[in-house]
Amino acid sequence: MQRWRNTMHLPLNSLRAFEVSARLLSFTRAASELNVTQAAISQQVKNLEERMGVQLFRRLPRGLALTDEGIALLPVLAESFGRIGAVLQQFGDGRRLREVLTVGAVGTFAVGWLIPRLRDFQQAHPFVDFRLFTNNNRVDIAGEGLDYAIRFGDGAWHSTEAEELLAAPLSPMCSPAVASFLRDPADLAGQILLRSYRTDEWAAWFAAAALPCPLLRGTVFDSSLTMAEAAAQGAGVALLPARMFARELQHGRLTRPFDIEIASGSYWLTRLKSKQATPAMQAFREWLLAATK
Repeated sequence: MQRWRNTMHLPLNSLRAFEVSARLLSFTRAASELNVTQAAISQQVKNLEERMGVQLFRRLPRGLALTDEGIALLPVLAESFGRIGAVLQQFGDGRRLREVLTVGAVGTFAVGWLIPRLRDFQQAHPFVDFRLFTNNNRVDIAGEGLDYAIRFGDGAWHSTEAEELLAAPLSPMCSPAVASFLRDPADLAGQILLRSYRTDEWAAWFAAAALPCPLLRGTVFDSSLTMAEAAAQGAGVALLPARMFARELQHGRLTRPFDIEIASGSYWLTRLKSKQATPAMQAFREWLLAATK
């Protein structure tokens, strides 16, 4: 009973000295790893052995060998110190436990808006371990284990709380080579018009231009990103949210031949109403809402 009571108050430094010495089988190498003297390591291990009432090492002429008691103790201490180290590594700024934040985002928003600004968020909130998953606007928040989903639409999703981020009006965009054949909106009738799975967009745009909608023959895409790439490579004209493709417009891969736009929805920050907001979620929401205003 006396031995058990003593082990309840074993000094942490002595346990650490033993764990490193047992792993390296050397007091000298352990002293180097822990940045103390070899004599200090030897004394800490000796004190531990006295407190426990057992011998942990056999001192050999050319090093150390573990006793049966030392062999039994080493894996327990190694696992314990490993778990302590793993938890401490989660304290990103030395004050706050790191939190995982899992966000799903429609690919157009992720590439066109979020990723160019993601470093700003991470620098402002180093405690957040950010996980980003992209989709084509079809997402199951609960099934995919998401804290937030950024979607495009009208904000009406069942059992979901939605906050509007920014509008994204659509306008025709194409490669400069294709644009050279376009003098006025009526010229689009002679071009291949690329389409998304939202089938009424081109009809709405031609209505805004006071023109009849031509027969649509272009490829149907489930992602604005791939449709924009097809347009940039000369496959046709696409209706795209210009603010999500600012870099392509700036670099000349895409151009806007006409200024006529249509409003077909906005990007929204959504989460399940039943989801309790964590500090990481609150930090991301506040940053995102401020950045999109």
